[in-house]
Amino acid sequence: MNIINSIFLKYSHSLLKEIDRSQTNPMEYQMKWFRHLIGNGAESAFGKEHGFDNIKTIKDFQQRVPIRDYNATAPYINRLLQGEDYVLWNGKVRMFAKSSGTSSDKSKYIPVSMESLQVTHYGGFKRMLASYVNSNPKSRIFLGKALTLGGSVTPDKTGKIFSGDLSALLLRNSPAIVEVVRTPSRKTALIGDFEEKLAAICRESARENVTNFSGVPSWNLMLLNKILEYTGKSDILQVWPNMELFMHGGIGFEPYRPIFHKLIPSRQMHYLENYNASEGYFAFQDEEQAEGMLLTVNNGIFYEFIPMNILDDVLDGKIKEIPTLAEVETGVNYAIVISTIGGLWRYLIGDCVRFTSTYPHRIVITGRTQLCINAFGEELMISNAEQALAKACKKCNCTVSDFTVAPVFMELGDNSQTSKGFHRWAIEFSEPPADTALFASTLDKCLTEVNSDYEAKRAGNATMKQLELSVLPQGTFLNWMRQRGKVGGQNKVPRLYKDDRYIKQLCQEGK
Repeated sequence: MNIINSIFLKYSHSLLKEIDRSQTNPMEYQMKWFRHLIGNGAESAFGKEHGFDNIKTIKDFQQRVPIRDYNATAPYINRLLQGEDYVLWNGKVRMFAKSSGTSSDKSKYIPVSMESLQVTHYGGFKRMLASYVNSNPKSRIFLGKALTLGGSVTPDKTGKIFSGDLSALLLRNSPAIVEVVRTPSRKTALIGDFEEKLAAICRESARENVTNFSGVPSWNLMLLNKILEYTGKSDILQVWPNMELFMHGGIGFEPYRPIFHKLIPSRQMHYLENYNASEGYFAFQDEEQAEGMLLTVNNGIFYEFIPMNILDDVLDGKIKEIPTLAEVETGVNYAIVISTIGGLWRYLIGDCVRFTSTYPHRIVITGRTQLCINAFGEELMISNAEQALAKACKKCNCTVSDFTVAPVFMELGDNSQTSKGFHRWAIEFSEPPADTALFASTLDKCLTEVNSDYEAKRAGNATMKQLELSVLPQGTFLNWMRQRGKVGGQNKVPRLYKDDRYIKQLCQEGK
């Protein structure tokens, strides 16, 4: 173990003890934060409106405070954006993580207090690093630099309120010591134009000793390819021979894994998932071979979970009491509800998770509460789509750089016969299959293997016929995202959508 790792682990001793204790007694930390949240939210306008002074128990909280999605929370957030203080939290909020989500074009402004930035986001990242170095004591991660592909942030007319990608807010407020171990410079990382940023990173970072990087796989894949183009090298190890860690999140990694393995041909390379959303840092992969990410329970977030089979009744107010971390079970799809030190109260973030274990509580992201195709009773979640796609790519020896899926609904034909519905996949391959028709049938079969509802609807073409495939030229998704002003940062391609409007736009773009 090198001296830097020894110093870091000594500094992280309390975090490692906490991570260990949280796996056997998570509610100890959850109750601590529940009391902190209620106490510090009591003086806010929201807290006074909902009688926080009279909330003593979780049951009180669930009875008094309704669950809200972004649209229901927006009136409070708009007051913050207009400069009003102490609306959702007992403190001033001057930062907002701007997010379009994955199923809406409307921008969302998630309030980020300085406390949530420090305790939740930076705190989650520190836990992940501490866990990694503790598991890999011979790591050389701190002997080089971390590569950062940031977003952008802009002030309002007053110059007092800032909004932008979460990554940009993290960069803008990072401690000075971080600048020493990170590349590129903060100025370069915050360049607004994505293409200009990539070019600047290549000039500035290609000669550095980069050991790790983090972020959304699709955007980082573009960066790595630009680095190879700039340097004329054939793989990343020829540029950065000490590369050892990619901390990924935002979208499923499995469809991208073969491409990264090809670009970084090293058995020493580690790929760890983390769940760092605009609303908070929720989980990280503490063991590379473990199924799921370890939920963070001591960084300013109180969790509740709605079983998806009762989601509508909960949102209609028919059911008020829902499970906390103490009552969740493995194998159930839950919608996450959070209350945070950023001022979100019983906020439905829109993500669905499934617990792979309890004590320790590990989760996998299974989809979105509204990002699920259920046009024919098939209940296709994003996790199903990504798992099937990865299997099909492996069987057909190909790799995918981007994709999206939509249902094509049944229609009544001229002979009064109803046509069968199906899913249309628009895919951009980085390495295409030898036979696209065989790939389409293989993907369809893989979907039946990972989703029993899809299998039932496909049996004998009862309700659905085989999926159809639209193969798009390379660069189509990037051009489409650029036209929508959604390049880089936290922006993500909508993987599953309720209709085929996006696929039609992409196919038109790809002509």
